[in-house]
Amino acid sequence: MGFVLILSYKKETKKTMKKINHDLVIVGGGAAGLRAAIEASKVLDDVAVVSKVKTLRSHSVAAQGGIAAPLGNLPENKHDNWKRHYKDTVKGGGDLVDRDACEILTQNAGENVIELEHMGVPFNRTEEGWLDQRPFGGHSLPRAMYAADRTGHAILYTLYGQNLKLGTTFYDEYFILDLVSEDERVKGLIGYNIATGEPVLFSAGAVILATGGCSQSYEITSSGRASTGDGLGMAIRAGIPLEDMEFIQFHPTGLKGRGILVSEAARGEGGYLINGEGERFMHNYEPELMELAPRDVVTRAIQREINAGRGVGGEDYLYLDLTHFSRKKIESKIPTINQLAQDFADVDPAKNPIPIQPTAHYCMGGVPTDLTGRVRSRKGGEFWNNLYAAGEVACVSVHGANRLGTNSLLEAVTFGKRAGKHAACQSKQPHSEEIGEEEARRYEFGPDLLLKREGSTRPHQIRARLKEVMMETAGIFRDGEELKEGLERIRELKQIYSEDFRLDDRSRRFNTELMSGLELENMLNYSELIIRSALRREETRGAHYRLDFPERDDSNWLRHSFVSRNPSGEVEIEYRPVRGASEG
Repeated sequence: MGFVLILSYKKETKKTMKKINHDLVIVGGGAAGLRAAIEASKVLDDVAVVSKVKTLRSHSVAAQGGIAAPLGNLPENKHDNWKRHYKDTVKGGGDLVDRDACEILTQNAGENVIELEHMGVPFNRTEEGWLDQRPFGGHSLPRAMYAADRTGHAILYTLYGQNLKLGTTFYDEYFILDLVSEDERVKGLIGYNIATGEPVLFSAGAVILATGGCSQSYEITSSGRASTGDGLGMAIRAGIPLEDMEFIQFHPTGLKGRGILVSEAARGEGGYLINGEGERFMHNYEPELMELAPRDVVTRAIQREINAGRGVGGEDYLYLDLTHFSRKKIESKIPTINQLAQDFADVDPAKNPIPIQPTAHYCMGGVPTDLTGRVRSRKGGEFWNNLYAAGEVACVSVHGANRLGTNSLLEAVTFGKRAGKHAACQSKQPHSEEIGEEEARRYEFGPDLLLKREGSTRPHQIRARLKEVMMETAGIFRDGEELKEGLERIRELKQIYSEDFRLDDRSRRFNTELMSGLELENMLNYSELIIRSALRREETRGAHYRLDFPERDDSNWLRHSFVSRNPSGEVEIEYRPVRGASEG
């Protein structure tokens, strides 16, 4: 079946694009992108960050609970160290964690988080003045440093301020559509200015993808509206394989009907999960860790309670009970949760429990990278020369099959920093000429393709159907027959997108419908690969739970998946072993 790409070869195209040149271009203004820019600025004078949204609205701002660091600076965690953090991360990730990457993450956590504090992140402190740390699910000791329940907000604003001081150039509300590349080397990026509709060609010595996650393909999600997996879409069209895409994490506690995150910080501070019968039910599933079991365990426990008819009033939600907290504790430790519950659920958490249900939250897989952030190519064992990725869009394999809470912000700053350092050094190396005018003419401008369509189906209609498909067939519990059905339904949606699509708004300035249509292609492409990867993995591990294969199978499946489209358009899936797994 033909599927129209955002960019297609067309010799006769004569559209002239605005050209912008920088030594390094970072796509994405979240924690990973901003940390990369700071590090790159130590080597380069010409660093740019391009963001689809206003930089300070990047989704990292929504991270609430904390950032992990085994400081061991409190009486209750004085025996903590990076090796314990490492062990917790590997165990929580279902052993599908590359050991060398995990060692970098945990061994450097203290240094990298203290570095943030020195930049100005206002982490909470104890009355004695020590940096405070709270418990989090899957961590054997309290190691989550936090700024109330606005940790991502505090980190993002601090990193943005540092970038302003360093002179980083920002391009807010520019939509990057695709890579311009040749022979495993990226020469630049093609996109457009959302405000004007003007096509833009960014030329760069190196590029870092830091475009965030892809949970918007699910009906109930904690992710922001912009989390549409655009970096994954670019990678697929460039022939880059995606790693471990079957592992989609559902957070246990999203606000009922909305999916808005109710941070694990609430349970870290002592909140209870209650079913419709008033029972604190986690003792039936994980009696030792209770509400602080790893997220995949808690999520499945909640869903099982709902499926067994023990939801509140028989409906599909349970309660998060904070009524035993003092109002002072709620307002000082979890003020965001307090406000969200009142604004979106009409609940005062000090008086009544919060209605919650699982919500699609995080993608453990993504664009595969080495330990420096360099992107893996289709050719086995080889890497792109000057293309890097960091943050949720990337997969350096530190989360395995299930991410522990507070490790996401840590991964973003740790590997954002490493990608920035190495990409800057690569950008300083001699490289091919800038993208020439003739080369620019090879590309037909993506928005033009959509604006010309004369079908009958609008992007919001396809998007709504896609969200239903993913929630129903590739959610918390999966089954082979349902995955096959989901795959067929996505094929039908892709055909509709290709053959019967139209936009009502034919303008160019701030055309949000146009942007939604462009995002939709990315969503359809990576959603298909999520389902294909899930269908092939015939076992249960971490966030991937197969009802028809309910046991973990290390003898056959202790390996990473790599799914891609070859030049002829066919999907290929390959596997490689987990690095260091035999060493424990």
